[in-house]
Amino acid sequence: MPGKVESTLVLIATGEFSVGILGNAFIGLVNCMDWLKNRKIASIDLILTSLAISRICLLCIILLDCFILVMYPDIYITGKQMRIIDFFWTLTNHLSVWFATCLSIFYFLKIANFFHPLFLWMKWRIDRVILRILLGCFALSVFISLPVTKNLNDDFRSCVKVKWKTNLSLRCRVNKAEYASNKIVLNLLTLFPFSVSLISFLLLILSLRRHMRQMQLNATGCRDPSTEAHAGALKAVISFLLLFVAYCLSFLIATSSYFMPETELAVILGELIALIYPSSHSFILILGNNKLRQASLRVLWKVADV
Repeated sequence: MPGKVESTLVLIATGEFSVGILGNAFIGLVNCMDWLKNRKIASIDLILTSLAISRICLLCIILLDCFILVMYPDIYITGKQMRIIDFFWTLTNHLSVWFATCLSIFYFLKIANFFHPLFLWMKWRIDRVILRILLGCFALSVFISLPVTKNLNDDFRSCVKVKWKTNLSLRCRVNKAEYASNKIVLNLLTLFPFSVSLISFLLLILSLRRHMRQMQLNATGCRDPSTEAHAGALKAVISFLLLFVAYCLSFLIATSSYFMPETELAVILGELIALIYPSSHSFILILGNNKLRQASLRVLWKVADV
């Protein structure tokens, strides 16, 4: 039976999960209804919907792992079940990061003001290739996740449960080190899309500065539609960057826990932090998107009337 601390942590995780599902499901539902109504979907809506679906799956995997660790830890006695959870966690993690990076790039190409030929060519082509880019991100995420299914031995879970106070065999130390190193390497691959998002963010800032300087020279107001678009895109990208940093820290906590006592408790704490990223960023995206913001206000008004 779980203790009071574990039960409290699971309750908090369930609350974070519910909030995240609500926000991401709202994004997906609004965009899918608009798709069915207009028989077509805009590129930005396609990216947001794909991102929302990937984060719903990520939230489900994290909460499932949290429940298993607390309520049914014996399920992980063999490595098979753990391999399944790890595969889908790695897959949805990479999908979420890559789709968020696609969103950052799309904002940059559509909003920034540069006159370099390569930028103008990408700006013109992005709408035509966005579906292929998203499918490529999915294929790449599956390829990256496949090694996870091969790095767990059948006795790994029993090694995870070994505490420092007991005699830790060499085999258990090797199993733990191999598992942790593989997890770290696979998740370090997310640094590439993170770096791309960071570059997009910096270029958006540069574009906004140039735009503001040009408006000052022309003696016009500073809150025109282009400025508003820059500001909204910057908020969406920087919120992703900051939340993803917190998410990476939670992963380090969960991974390093395999070398510490009270493994399950440390993993759950890491998962609580991890849930913040896919849960809260959805609401930032809703507030930054005019269609989603208006739809959310209509829902709130109907709820208030009831």
